[in-house]
Amino acid sequence: MDPFDSATDLAAAVRTKELSPVEIVDTYLKRIDAYDSSLNAFVWRDDEAVRAAARAAEQAVVDGADLPPFHGVPIPIKDMTQVEGQPATFGAHGVSDTPRQLTEPVVSRFVDAGFLLFGRTNTAEMALLSSTDNSRYGDTRNPWQLGHSAGGSSGGAAAAVAAGLAPVAHANDGGGSIRMPSSSCGVLGLKPSRGRVPQYVPVWDHATVEGAITRSTRDAAALLDVMSVHDPLAMYCAPAPERPYVEEVGRDTGRLRIGLLTDAPTGMPVDPECVAAAEHTGRLLESLGHTVFPAAARFFSPEALTGYARTILDASMWAAPYDDPTLAEPHLRYRMERARTRHSGEYATAAMLLAQESREARAQWGRDFDVLLTPTMACQPPPIGHCLTENNTNPGGPRVTETRMISFTAVCNITGLPAVTLPTYTSSSGLPIGSQLIAGPWDEAVLIRLAAALEQLDDWTRRHPADFRA
Repeated sequence: MDPFDSATDLAAAVRTKELSPVEIVDTYLKRIDAYDSSLNAFVWRDDEAVRAAARAAEQAVVDGADLPPFHGVPIPIKDMTQVEGQPATFGAHGVSDTPRQLTEPVVSRFVDAGFLLFGRTNTAEMALLSSTDNSRYGDTRNPWQLGHSAGGSSGGAAAAVAAGLAPVAHANDGGGSIRMPSSSCGVLGLKPSRGRVPQYVPVWDHATVEGAITRSTRDAAALLDVMSVHDPLAMYCAPAPERPYVEEVGRDTGRLRIGLLTDAPTGMPVDPECVAAAEHTGRLLESLGHTVFPAAARFFSPEALTGYARTILDASMWAAPYDDPTLAEPHLRYRMERARTRHSGEYATAAMLLAQESREARAQWGRDFDVLLTPTMACQPPPIGHCLTENNTNPGGPRVTETRMISFTAVCNITGLPAVTLPTYTSSSGLPIGSQLIAGPWDEAVLIRLAAALEQLDDWTRRHPADFRA
């Protein structure tokens, strides 16, 4: 089998008995053994358990049982998400590796869909860093150039998919943690709308979402169908889509007004190659018949962004699930201590301002443009370890690299809007650079249609890092 096959193709091959779940699992385990020492994508494995699950899945095929859509296909879980019987250390020295007793809703939906749980992937500690660097497990490297970061905080997931160590991978996103590593590693990262995928607890003032990293648009759509099964107990429930998302692949979008924004909402400088990437994607969209024009989109005031970054995120770190918070990274301990200097009224003021300005920001869709196109990040993937060193060296400083990385992504988490990063461009140095499409409220469907059309033009699924090709 080809380890770069899509999850939907692997599932189809299982159903027709062209491939067995055992063969698929063994192929990926062998690749992890061969390649992960250079990447550091995985932080925990239970090969015996996944092989036993593969044998059971194989027997179900032999027995002619009714098979769920991804029967026998492996998927790794990010180390931020709990699974009963597995550790969940959040990338932190200060969290025990005692097996958990809870399985979070997104994982249950993967299991119901037939996926085989397949190890745990590396993350930045508590997911609060734009690069997957941590002191407990070490840094995750970019499979395109090992001297560069895989992005974060879902860098382990993105590196695994890009290097063919997994067909798809679970990820989550609180400020760009699906999109930044996908952009860095040359894969597709779809951030769903707030409330689309059920969560046990939506943290960071409800900015976080669950999702997946894939190579193909069809996989992204099919996994969104799987993950977004309604949960009446969830705090937020997005409206049901008009049709299954996988049916949006290949569907005509009509002629759309696509605004192009290349000035960072944070005011940070944008690398010329990141601008070039977005402009290149804009030309592809124009070739599909869409109108692409410069947009002066507005998001958040400096007061709102500061309130989010320093009041809401600091308070969230203070409440993070540490067993021993004294073992946290220095930049995170700094946040915890800073949280003690603010009172609850400041938190409420920040949250209300963000809600007010989010409403104003969302109103631009359908009025000023249908979709917004941006660079995914304002800089290229940084050198390995750079972000963690920068933040730990001066915890109260400007966090320049991190801020540039989240400049275009975090606004989607605060507003709750869906967004996708697409790997349509490669820098002059050979690093992938993604372009981000942001849709209006609840409109993942238009992102899937556009992504599928661009994939037909660009066919990024055939591009793999040279050192990891099958």
